[in-house]
Amino acid sequence: MRVRSGRVVAAVFGVAAVFGAAACGTSEAGQAPPSSIAVPTTTASAPTTTLAPTTTTTAPPTTTTTTTTTTTTTTTSAPPSTTAVEYARNEAVYFSSPVGGFECGIISLPTRTEAGCQGATTPIPARPENCMVNWGNGIRVTGNGPGEFLCSGGPVYTSGVSAADSVLPVGDKVSSFGFTCKSEAKGVTCVKDDTGHGFRIATDSNDTF
Repeated sequence: MRVRSGRVVAAVFGVAAVFGAAACGTSEAGQAPPSSIAVPTTTASAPTTTLAPTTTTTAPPTTTTTTTTTTTTTTTSAPPSTTAVEYARNEAVYFSSPVGGFECGIISLPTRTEAGCQGATTPIPARPENCMVNWGNGIRVTGNGPGEFLCSGGPVYTSGVSAADSVLPVGDKVSSFGFTCKSEAKGVTCVKDDTGHGFRIATDSNDTF
């Protein structure tokens, strides 16, 4: 029993010696360089920015429109004068024509109101049987119908203030008692405003309507 125990002890010591020698050999005899343990390297990646897809919108071609402004200068003539103040005499209107020498007026008589002009004109219609005085030396328009030639014994459309009444310039008008007379390049036209009846008189022509 002792021998076996001693052997066991010896064996144990032997094993321990072997491990001790191995351990010493490992420590002393050319120690291997320390093992490099690979430490996982964490590479800090730069933050990745994901750009949203860019939509490129191509603007339509620019059209340049050049506007040429034309400035039109319009000369507006003053409207024809219709004032009768300069030609008024005792509520009537009297004037002379610049062409043809016609004496004209818009007058109110006890029996009628009329506009007329006296002066030489042609052609002249035939004298009516009931005209016993001067015939055809002028035309008038009343409220009863178209213009008609005068049958008169003397001047009718004159103020009597002077040899000739004020001249009504070409293009100007006078109005009174519902009649309007206009001075024209060749003569005078007078019209009753509400009926449109009237006349036109010139030295070489005339018309009644």
